Amino acid sequence: MRSVTTVSHSDAVREYAIEVYMRPAIRQGERYFKVNVGIVHKALNFSNRVPLVCAALKSKRFLEENNLRLVSQTGPRSGQSTTVTFAYEILSPPAPAGSLSKGFMALRGIAKDVFQKLGGGEAFIRNERSTFHDGLDK
Repeated sequence: MRSVTTVSHSDAVREYAIEVYMRPAIRQGERYFKVNVGIVHKALNFSNRVPLVCAALKSKRFLEENNLRLVSQTGPRSGQSTTVTFAYEILSPPAPAGSLSKGFMALRGIAKDVFQKLGGGEAFIRNERSTFHDGLDK
């Protein structure tokens, strides 16, 4: 039987905010962006889920996972309305997926010239293995 992965409504809100607001702001070099609850609620085709959208957009999880700081919240005192707008500061953009492996790949071949001067990589390793125990006996 295949496992079905479902995304919670809160996760859908957070993913939408990241894709539609945060990532474009980062691409444009912006440090701030705003998200309106009503627009997110409508875009996700929710019905009577305004409190959930508000909670997801100001959740500790959303802020910490995306290195954000909630700068302001406008709207009614209740904080539960389609007119609520959150303003965020991007503290540091999250690293793009796979960026670590790309960094390592950039190092590929960096010691090619050094090993070539030593007779090649295999010759270097053979020499190191043959003299390995010599240094331990002292």
